[in-house]
Amino acid sequence: QTQLEESGGGLVQPGGSLRLSCTVSGELYSVAWFRQAPGKEREGVSCITVDGESTKYADSVKGRFTIFRDKVKNTVYLQMNTLKPEDTGMYYCAARSNIYCYIEDGTWYNNWGQGTPVTVSS
Repeated sequence: QTQLEESGGGLVQPGGSLRLSCTVSGELYSVAWFRQAPGKEREGVSCITVDGESTKYADSVKGRFTIFRDKVKNTVYLQMNTLKPEDTGMYYCAARSNIYCYIEDGTWYNNWGQGTPVTVSS
């Protein structure tokens, strides 16, 4: 069974940075990051295809977040810079064995991690 393990969340001041990691057991997958703030719906943040050649970002994070992967470690990273209080939430990685990736629909993914919390506050 595929397992996803996130790490890297924490408390950071506005303007700061965090790097989230998502390690996937087994074969390579297309991976996405989603987040959910308290009282809000889950939203797609970014995704990367299995070959690492294509990435997507939500408009709210473009220019601040970067997604990349290390195929040897089978780990996908989300580098988050210039963090804002509105970036606060639980961040989940999701994976699917497919050549494409999407951030519009979380139900497309059939493997999910447990989440790692991110709090941006002074």
